[in-house]
Amino acid sequence: MFPGGTLPVHMVSFVCDGCGKCCISLGAYIRIERQLAARDYYCRNGITGEVFPVHVQPEFADVIDEEFTSGQREAAGSPKGCIFMRKNPEGPGTVCAIYPTRPQICREFRCYHMVIFDSRGEIAGRMVGRADIQTSDSVLARIWKDEVKPLPCPASPRSDPAWLERVLAILAFHGYRSEPVT
Repeated sequence: MFPGGTLPVHMVSFVCDGCGKCCISLGAYIRIERQLAARDYYCRNGITGEVFPVHVQPEFADVIDEEFTSGQREAAGSPKGCIFMRKNPEGPGTVCAIYPTRPQICREFRCYHMVIFDSRGEIAGRMVGRADIQTSDSVLARIWKDEVKPLPCPASPRSDPAWLERVLAILAFHGYRSEPVT
């Protein structure tokens, strides 16, 4: 047992790698309702019904305006997902053209919920979804399959502190350090 009966929980910050998967899945529900000004729009979240204003970053304003006013994006069969998802002009991946004014659902989205470190302090895996793992570490994959997956899975990893503590303890027992993502 750990002092005080619980494992110390440290949190790591989520770091977006620009893969665009969230913008493809969640973005399919973000629709422009109307244009307010050259770079300002009212949008609707098709999941929650929330209506929210957005402000497009200057470098993307012309192309988004053109796609919105012409309907070209839908007609041309452009990539599915959010109209505000754009190729990163400074390198690989994607960027959000409305990042500072993105809706709450986008602000809260995390494509992984926990980072798992090996004994050298290097990232060994990430917990994704409700309780799945992405790893190339065969030992960690086996531990996860044999000891974590059989645990009753909460609706959300953050919603069940006891489940999270149990997972942290299992990983710590095997020499891994894990940190939930904020």
